[in-house]
Amino acid sequence: MAFESLSDRLKKAMSKLGRKGKVSKSDVNEMMREIRLALLEADVNYKVVKDFTKRVGERAVGAEVLDSLTPAQQVVKIVDQELTQTLGGETVPLAKSPKIPTVIMMVGLQGAGKTTFAAKLANLLKKNEKARPLLIAGDVYRPAAIDQLKVLGRDLDVPVFELGTDASPVEIVRQGLQEAAAHNNDYVLIDTAGRLHVDEKLMNELKDIKELAHPDEILLVVDAMTGQDAVNVAESFNKQLGITGVVVTKLDGDTRGGAALSIRAVTGKPIKFVGTGEKISDLEVFHPDRMSSRILGMGDMLTLIEKAQQDYDEEKAQEMTRKMKENTFDFNDFIDQLEQVEGMGPLEDLVKMIPGMGDLPGIDQVKVDPKEMARKKAVVYSMTPEERENPDLLNPSRRRRIAAGSGNSVIEVNRMIKQFNEAKKMMRQMTKGNMQGMDQLFGGGIKGKMSKMAMKSVMKKTQKKKKRRKKR
Repeated sequence: MAFESLSDRLKKAMSKLGRKGKVSKSDVNEMMREIRLALLEADVNYKVVKDFTKRVGERAVGAEVLDSLTPAQQVVKIVDQELTQTLGGETVPLAKSPKIPTVIMMVGLQGAGKTTFAAKLANLLKKNEKARPLLIAGDVYRPAAIDQLKVLGRDLDVPVFELGTDASPVEIVRQGLQEAAAHNNDYVLIDTAGRLHVDEKLMNELKDIKELAHPDEILLVVDAMTGQDAVNVAESFNKQLGITGVVVTKLDGDTRGGAALSIRAVTGKPIKFVGTGEKISDLEVFHPDRMSSRILGMGDMLTLIEKAQQDYDEEKAQEMTRKMKENTFDFNDFIDQLEQVEGMGPLEDLVKMIPGMGDLPGIDQVKVDPKEMARKKAVVYSMTPEERENPDLLNPSRRRRIAAGSGNSVIEVNRMIKQFNEAKKMMRQMTKGNMQGMDQLFGGGIKGKMSKMAMKSVMKKTQKKKKRRKKR
């Protein structure tokens, strides 16, 4: 995941202060050197690093820190505030036209992910606003782009306007806008062509489309994997087109994350969305304060809650709660819950959004094996409907049949059934911070080196919360 190495370095730099009762200017200066190196290694723009460390350093040697009883906490607070400011300070929502349609134009280099982002944004608008978007396939130089957009549109049940590869992009956009007006579409998302590098022909074409469509948003899509090049591209597009915002894709990849930290400071244009995976639902509104919290290992409960609200079926959740209380949770429910949680994203990433979990020993090595999940599903799908609803029917001969049908051994089937029964017992006691309960729920699918001390720490926090609730 992006920012992991940066996050580790920043936390390590600031943890040194945590061991000191008092902090001197030399302590702060040493920490600032570490932070400077961490940011430069993350491919953050040199000028951005210089300004950031200067602001943090000046505030960190102030009286409110040096005279504080908790200097480490004060410094973390300052770094968090300045990092949030560097990332943009406030969340900037998508612009909306007072009269329909709202026109959004996607621009960027070839391979940045414009076509996929256009579909992801259409999906997000449909889900969040019940919108009726129209996608316009304006990239005529890459035939696969039109086909890709048509396939994505069909999967999302979103109309795609295209005239093939023979018409000019400007004419396609002209007729596409007429189509949107005729069908009362409230959003028009224009996918434009890209190049391997910025050139005059590309820019002239984009300027012509801008002049015709008068877009409410011109979103530059940049690939986080390109590092500093993304900043240079952003500067060039902004200078010639006047972009209104930036979308950073592939933030889930093995990237150092420097582009996301640099673009806002260099161009002055806000980051509006980040792509966090390959699924069509893997798109997040960019919140500078939440991203800062993630980078500093402080969690991101608001995003976790929003993911749960978007991806978790409320009626199913209530039904599941009732079944847990009545102890009637069966294998059908097990599969339903597994699929709903899987839809929220990788479990190891969700866990790190819980405040405090990112600092637990071994949490960075926690992994969920997708093959393990698939094996669990295969076992359940090899059961009869009666067996799924009534696990008590699973005698030795039935288990042998299920093992043969699912491609597992009888030992593996027995282990999974045992884990399911243990999970049932723990369901009612599960809390957000209980990793042991999560591991039981997913049948041992979580792999990692989480220490016993870390587990005890989580359990203690859980018990304290329960005691506080009882007192109320």
